Amino acid sequence: GLSHRRLSIIDLTSAGSQPMKSSCGRYVMVYNGEIYNHLSIRNEINLECPGKDWKGHSDTETLLEGFRHLGIEQTIKKAKGMFAFALWDKKTLNLILGRDKLGEKPLYYGWNGDSFLFGSELKALKKHPSFIQEISRKSLSLFLRYSYIPYPYSIYSKTSKLKPGALLYISLEQPKPKVVDYWSVSETIKESLPLRKSEMKEGEVVDKLDSILNEVISEQMMSDVPLGAFL
Repeated sequence: GLSHRRLSIIDLTSAGSQPMKSSCGRYVMVYNGEIYNHLSIRNEINLECPGKDWKGHSDTETLLEGFRHLGIEQTIKKAKGMFAFALWDKKTLNLILGRDKLGEKPLYYGWNGDSFLFGSELKALKKHPSFIQEISRKSLSLFLRYSYIPYPYSIYSKTSKLKPGALLYISLEQPKPKVVDYWSVSETIKESLPLRKSEMKEGEVVDKLDSILNEVISEQMMSDVPLGAFL
């Protein structure tokens, strides 16, 4: 079962409602977050599939059709934004959970008895009759040490937190969750070393930063409702 309570930001019509099914009918998804570069991903899909018919203009639909036409990992690697999603593949009978690169959006999961529960908030999972509310002593210790609970732990012993930049695969044939990294902060830093060691002058570095900030801020200003900025 997939359920979703939507905070509408992009495409306020029913075309953006969730759970959403892909145009081919293979994938069904619930998703929390926003993909800031979804229009560029949509353009890439249009190049792959000239004349493609879109139902609406939500980033949810872009993600789904990206999964279909470009592949799941390939689409997620391209995505700039904050997100957590659950994707059901009706063909392979696989459930795929995904979380954004830096873990801005949370995603919890775990076997509670015979039920595999997942969601973006613990209070949602606690509503399920199978949820086991046993406090994890290890997580309590981590919280007292660090003032937060790092992944893969949560405050509950039977519930884990998906690590940032990762996908989780699970099915009836493979009931043990398989977690796969699709992005790594350490690898990203290594890849940027040649740029940092280049002979850019101070003014060029400032201009480069200004350009990047303008790009990412303009991408995040896409909205069909009034925007707010907070410092």
